Amino acid sequence: MKALKIGNLLATVPIVQGGMGVGISLSGLASAVANQGGVGVISSAGLGAIYNNYSKDYRAASIWGLKEELRKAREATRGIVGVNVMVAMSNFADMVKTAVAEKADIIFSGAGLPLNLPSFLTEGAKTKLAPIVSSARAAKLLCQKWFSEYRYIPDAIVVEGPKAGGHLGYKEEQLADEHFSLEALVPEIVAEVRAFGAEHDCHIPVIAGGGIYTGEDIYRIMQLGADGVQMGTRFVTTEECDADPAFKQTYLDAKPQDIEIIKSPVGMPGRAIHSSFLDRVKEGLKRPKNCPFDCIKTCDVTHSPYCIMLALYNAFKGKLQNGYAFCGANAWRAEKIQSVRDLMAALRDEYDNFSLKEKLFGAR
Repeated sequence: MKALKIGNLLATVPIVQGGMGVGISLSGLASAVANQGGVGVISSAGLGAIYNNYSKDYRAASIWGLKEELRKAREATRGIVGVNVMVAMSNFADMVKTAVAEKADIIFSGAGLPLNLPSFLTEGAKTKLAPIVSSARAAKLLCQKWFSEYRYIPDAIVVEGPKAGGHLGYKEEQLADEHFSLEALVPEIVAEVRAFGAEHDCHIPVIAGGGIYTGEDIYRIMQLGADGVQMGTRFVTTEECDADPAFKQTYLDAKPQDIEIIKSPVGMPGRAIHSSFLDRVKEGLKRPKNCPFDCIKTCDVTHSPYCIMLALYNAFKGKLQNGYAFCGANAWRAEKIQSVRDLMAALRDEYDNFSLKEKLFGAR
């Protein structure tokens, strides 16, 4: 495997662990991935709920929680640790400022276009910025906007395809359209980003995610021009994943027909594992009485069938009767719980073996 270079950061394994909230990827998982040469990512989503013992004020608890998670990660690894911050979060600015102040290596930001992300960098800040996009048009717009307004060039660009887990940046009818497949998107986005990079005499790495599951998948997508990959689902069924064992078990128990597209209260389609909770939602039996968090800008409690923060927090804690697990399209393929070390070694072996077959026998 070729190393992934993001500015002066060097990941010896070109794998970025996707940021998974609420609570699925915290310091435990992020530091384990970083220790194996990948890029570990702490999700900032829902930290105010996880750290509510510190403060009942959601935003204050979120800031404290991110500081704590970065501190714990730094104690556990000298590798690369980033933070995922969703544009749709009401405390987006707080989380970005905190990540920069606490010297996170990189911020990944999607669920909306992070057009003003460079504005939060302070003088001398070393934190890299990597927007998450779902089209070549979005990549071009963002690159141009960042450069024209801030004279800033993205340190990396992540493209998330429609097989990703959690909230998806696509219309529901696009999810099964081959024109929006990751394999179709990567060459388009790589071409756009390379052209922008050539104009400014630099190389912007493109990281591809959404449905990548094996070392062979990594090889194939990198052959299309990606410099690295983002993987979330594979890391859920690891010993170091921060979720409750019951959450991980939902992946082990899932069958292909259990993976479904849901309508999230935040106004985006999402991919999740079927649960009795989701059945009750469809029957109209779940209705929030008030909004205890004000966590997502686009969530309107008067029209929401349930509180997504509580549902995801309950799932993180293993209370699946009152929540559900977000997942990628390949979650049903999970067979066992293993260490991050063993998973990364297996992915490297699969990549190398497939690469060797390609060289010896050519493409099949």
